[in-house]
Amino acid sequence: MYTFGKPKEGGAFAPLGRNVKGEKVMEQRTWLITGVSSGLGKAMAGQLLARGDRVIGTVRYRGKVADLLKQYPWTFKAECLDLTKVQDIHSLVDHAFLEGQVDVVVSNAGYGLFGAAEEVSDSEIDHTIATNLVGSMQFIRTAIPHMRRQHSGRIIQISSYGGIVAYPGSSVYHATKFGIEGFCEAGAREIAPFGIGMTIVEPGGARTQFRYGNAKVARDIPAYDGTPAHAFLSMLNPANGLAPGDPERMAKLIIASVDQNPAPLRLMLGARALKRSIANLKKRLAEYEKQADTAALADFPETQGASDAQ
Repeated sequence: MYTFGKPKEGGAFAPLGRNVKGEKVMEQRTWLITGVSSGLGKAMAGQLLARGDRVIGTVRYRGKVADLLKQYPWTFKAECLDLTKVQDIHSLVDHAFLEGQVDVVVSNAGYGLFGAAEEVSDSEIDHTIATNLVGSMQFIRTAIPHMRRQHSGRIIQISSYGGIVAYPGSSVYHATKFGIEGFCEAGAREIAPFGIGMTIVEPGGARTQFRYGNAKVARDIPAYDGTPAHAFLSMLNPANGLAPGDPERMAKLIIASVDQNPAPLRLMLGARALKRSIANLKKRLAEYEKQADTAALADFPETQGASDAQ
């Protein structure tokens, strides 16, 4: 299913250890990446293929990556995948590893849902959680046993600084990102003994279709007009200024993180995102520090000062 063949004379396949220009590269790897139709996923796929790596990328429609298929017929495989279909996730990941070692898996596919909690529908909530949270969890957990048997591997989860900072009008999206970060943070400690690294990538706003094309907006309730819940409408309009993040630069940093050992647990991308995340975490810490006495009142007196298991 994912066998990478050798090209005919003059083909585009890069020999092991060299990119398509014949330049030496550190190591040729095989990557399995969800959501390579656009944005960070496509930027990563393009850079990896250009340096001679192999990529299995998932898309909703193969036509979105016709350029990559044409340019890299021997090192790029595109497979259609709907992340809300769990059995399809299992099948795709299992087949990828059956064909040989997969060095890096990148859980990237997802989308933004904007609107106040009251505005989003039941089906929108279900689909967003199924795609951004459950789909990512199932993708990762399906890869883990294969990497455990390999005694190596790297897992990258594309989250968002929206997994740390929450804004009005994005409550469902934030729920998925806060959720996947908890799953990955715990999972990273579970798989570390088997030589598998996990990195949560937290990009800030970037100039991709995620914001300027693929974002979903819930039904409008006029009562929220002019309130913080509808501030996102200005953010989604390119006329009000473009996001600072460069998807090509972000992709390069994500790829480079795979060469770091041990794997960084988190990778923040974007100066504005970092500044806002640090400010939010400092505010949260200050709130907790004020509650030391109150928190202790909830415990049995004899447990005061006992060591913490969790």
